[in-house]
Parts: sequence; C-alpha cells; structure tokens
Amino acid sequence: MSGRRPVTPIVSSVARMLEVFDVEPAGNRQFRGVSDGGARRVVDGSQLLAQAIVACSKTFPHHTARSAHAVFLRVVDDERTLRFDVDVLHEGRTFAGAVVSVVQGERRCASVTVLMDVEHPDVIRHGAEMPPVCPPLDAVPCAMPMEGRELRLDGVHDPDDPEDVGPPILDAWLHYSSVPQDPALAKALIAHFTGHLSISTTMRPHRGVGTSMAHDDLSTGVMAISVTFHEPVGWDGWLLYHHESVQVGRGMAFVRGQVFTEEGKLLASFSQDGMIRAFTPDASERTKSVAERL
Repeated sequence: MSGRRPVTPIVSSVARMLEVFDVEPAGNRQFRGVSDGGARRVVDGSQLLAQAIVACSKTFPHHTARSAHAVFLRVVDDERTLRFDVDVLHEGRTFAGAVVSVVQGERRCASVTVLMDVEHPDVIRHGAEMPPVCPPLDAVPCAMPMEGRELRLDGVHDPDDPEDVGPPILDAWLHYSSVPQDPALAKALIAHFTGHLSISTTMRPHRGVGTSMAHDDLSTGVMAISVTFHEPVGWDGWLLYHHESVQVGRGMAFVRGQVFTEEGKLLASFSQDGMIRAFTPDASERTKSVAERL
C-alpha cells in the first residue's frame, strides 16, 4: 500500500473521477483507492470525502449516506495509493455510523465520520428556497478544466482575481455530461464540488486578496468539510451551488452552502472550514516544491 502506482498521463474527467470515487474492497472493512490531483499532484480533500461516502455505502449496503464530516490534516500525494479503514460505530435497523480513516503509507491523513440512514416517509416537511440567481445559460462561463463538467458563475468573471470584488456570496451553476445512477456515486459527485469555491467566496469582499495568490503569497487550505443530503439524490440538468462566507478572521474562514436542482429542489447542504494565513517572512513552505510538502 505504500508503493507508488505507475504514473501515466490521465486527463481529468467526470468519468475518471467516478472511477476514483468507486473505492475497491481490500479486506475486512478496508478499501483501496487512487487519486486524480490534476496538474497539482496534491489531492483535494473533497475527493477523500467522496471516497469515504462510497466506502461507507459499500459497508452498509442497506443504508444510504445522510451526512459526513471530514477533517483533513495531512497532504495526500495523488501518485500513491490510499487505504480507507472503516471503523463501524453502530449498525442498526435504521441508523448506522462509522469513522473512516484515510491512510497513505503509514500516515493517517484524514478522518471522515459518516451517518447512514434508512429513508422514512415525511411527518412534516419544509425546505429552503433557492436564492434569486440568473438562469444557468445567462451565467458567466468559468474555466475549471474537467472533461464532462461545465461551470458558470452568476455575475462573477474570475473568482480568483484579487480585483474582482463583491459580497461574500458565490453562486455556481454546474452541469455534468452524465449523472451516475448509483446513489452513492451521485452523492460522492455532489460532495466533491463542495471544496472548490469556498475560499474564493471568502476573499471576494477584500480587494487585493484572491485565490490566484494561494501558495505563493498566501497559505490557504481546506481543513474540514461537512455535507448533509436531504433528499434521494438524482437530477437532470444543472445544479446550483450557493456559497455564503459568514465569518473570516484569526486565519480561518467559515463558509456555508446549499445545493439545488435547476427546478429549485434542495438536495444537500454543506459547510467548509478553510485556512487563510500569511506566510512568515522566513517561511520555508513558500519555496518548498510539492514533492517536499508530501
């Protein structure tokens, strides 16, 4: 498990990411996975969250993932295999739960606590309404390369630009060329994008600060993500990811968000704890290569 897998040129795509999410059994309550870090080599925490959701869905085949909370404390190398150890806390007729340890080599890199459930009929019901946003085809196309995925932003031309200033809100329309029929993979796909734009959302009101500065002038990172699924996950068309940064200070940012279908149905809610800190004048991390940080 600590060895490197063969490095071959892989184009990031939705189809490839679904293969990555679909972790394979590797023993008693253990699963094996690979990664796709794109050109960065460093793995997104939201990929680990997605894989942990699938690992628990395979561990509890009669339950469905209701919520997951992930904490990311070590950098993960996309050229090395991962092991997902599922520690079952409880498995009942209605609820089940587990803590998934994400291990690379001998290092525990992340921990994901997952709540599983057997769906029940409503006793009462209400849900948040979708915020007023422009239709997806009127939104601004945004370059975030991945074959099979289209991203458009409501009124924002470049979420990384330090001079593109606005309120700490970011509405992103997302369209996938294909939607997985497997509920666990569909939830993994929804969870995967929860980590992508929250730090950009936080920086928007602050002129002169943007995610284009990340890792060179600013130290940034996703430290934790929580996601809750409200409905059986299935959609056809666009998804809206609504991000709102409610607090930043003391080097940390908190963003909450919601995922809606194009018709306005609330599928999921999420939150992210992100790190935004200045490098110290003599910080060696500023000049370290990716390989040295792993």
